[in-house]
Amino acid sequence: MNWLWAIVVGLILGVIARAILPGKQAIPLWLTCIYGILGGMLGNAVAGWIGVRTTGGFDWIRHLLQLGFAVAIVALGTPLWHSIRSGGHRRGVTRT
Repeated sequence: MNWLWAIVVGLILGVIARAILPGKQAIPLWLTCIYGILGGMLGNAVAGWIGVRTTGGFDWIRHLLQLGFAVAIVALGTPLWHSIRSGGHRRGVTRT
């Protein structure tokens, strides 16, 4: 059941991260979910390292860390995805 929660939360984090970033991130939904899962995992790890992974209420700091890492991963991963998909060449740029 944990993997199902990881997928659902990853999808939510990825979609929110795409909404926060300016412009259009033309990446598939499955990649959005993977980026969100990675952001959630990194956010949880950092929250554990700084001692705020579990608190006595709603874990705002942990969730903000998860979202922040998801935004960073979507921002960094989108150009990488386009580079891989275009064979390392930027679209619309001609070589001379």
